[in-house]
Amino acid sequence: MKTKILTPLLLTLAITGCQKQPEDNKTSKAADPVAKAQFEKSDGIINKYLDQLESPNTTIEEKTRILCKDYPDEYKTNYMPALLRLAAKDYTRSQLLKDLDIALDYYKKKDNVQC
Repeated sequence: MKTKILTPLLLTLAITGCQKQPEDNKTSKAADPVAKAQFEKSDGIINKYLDQLESPNTTIEEKTRILCKDYPDEYKTNYMPALLRLAAKDYTRSQLLKDLDIALDYYKKKDNVQC
C-alpha cells in the first residue's frame, strides 16, 4: 500500500521539480538590447583573446600586444560598461577591475610577459 502512494508522489515531485521556472518579466523587459549586443560582441572578442593566449602557436609578440593593449582596452571600454548596465546589482566597477587584474597577472606570469 505504501508503495502505491509513494510511487505517484515521487513521480509528481520529479515532474514538478524538473519544470522550467518562469522568467522574471521585469528582468527581460528591462534588459537594454544595445548593452546586451555590446556585451555579447565584446565577450566574443575577449574569448578570442583568451584562446590566443592559451594557444602554443601564438607568438610572444602577439601575447604581449593582447595582454598590454588589446585585452585591457576591450575589457574597459566595451565589456565592463555593458556588463554594468546589464547587471549593476551583481557587479561593481572595482570588482570587475580586480578581476581584470587577476586575469592579466595570471597570463603575464604564465607567459613571462612584461608590459
